[in-house]
Amino acid sequence: MKRLISICVPVFNEEQNIEPLYRALLPIMAQVSDRYDFELLFADNHSNDRTFEIIERLAATDSRIRALRFSRNFGFQRSILTAYLNAVGDAAVQIDCDLQDPPALILEFIRKWEDGYRVVYGVRSSRQEHWWMNSIRKLFYRIIDSLSEDELPLDAGDFRLVDRCVLDELRQIDDYQPYLRGTIAALGFDQIGISYDRSERQHGESKFSFGELIGLALDGILNHSVVPLRIATYLGLGVSLTTLLGTIGYLVGRLFLAKNWPPGFASVIILLMGSLSLNALFLGIIGEYLGRIYRQVKRRPLTVVEREINPMGRHSTEVQRSGSAGR
Repeated sequence: MKRLISICVPVFNEEQNIEPLYRALLPIMAQVSDRYDFELLFADNHSNDRTFEIIERLAATDSRIRALRFSRNFGFQRSILTAYLNAVGDAAVQIDCDLQDPPALILEFIRKWEDGYRVVYGVRSSRQEHWWMNSIRKLFYRIIDSLSEDELPLDAGDFRLVDRCVLDELRQIDDYQPYLRGTIAALGFDQIGISYDRSERQHGESKFSFGELIGLALDGILNHSVVPLRIATYLGLGVSLTTLLGTIGYLVGRLFLAKNWPPGFASVIILLMGSLSLNALFLGIIGEYLGRIYRQVKRRPLTVVEREINPMGRHSTEVQRSGSAGR
């Protein structure tokens, strides 16, 4: 019996890219059709263009296509995770719809998977974008790796293959704000990266604003590290120690050395504003962690599925509705 591979595709307003991606995947699936069956699982983040309509039309002619349409936009990472939780294959491959990641690399992913690796991920050796954005991304990956308590792959995105055992482990993780690159890396198992050159988007525009990229960076840091809290603690202790030493020095000079220093209005203002700034910074860091705890304990569903196409699929045995892992 052939093994099944799920190809998971998160989409949002990608009407120009659905059919090109589908046509690009067909020859890839055909090359290994003697050993594998495939399902194409689209996770639509409530697109407001013709994206879902095009998926429906393709599904009418190809029973391998499944789709989940969310009731609203729940974000990119939760979209990927929901697709993983609904995938029924022996392995799942996540690929973006914009064809910046080469579908042909899926064949290399499969070969490494056959060699025994449980996770095979793409490493972006180059990207077709502004040099400053490339530099920011590289800096971010190195910052998060240095801060994280887990070893995270550098310059790796979400283009990856994961084995069924990894998908099963993801079902046990209850995380309302997932950062899957870090979560999957932290699970362990045998993992390997494959370098490739990322192409330029041919159709449509990127759905990630700079602010959303910053939010993703914060998720990555805060989900895998308590170092910011430790930094706040150490800086707080440092400021307290400096204040104590300054106070002792002032008292010694005043009581034993008969020093009579002039009033230091500017120094007082600088110290006061510095302490207020530090307090605001520390409260902000603590607030970020508390905000994540607050959203987590509310126990809302990861996503809400509004409509499904071919929900059981040709090979499916069970569909996890609403993408609720461990809930």
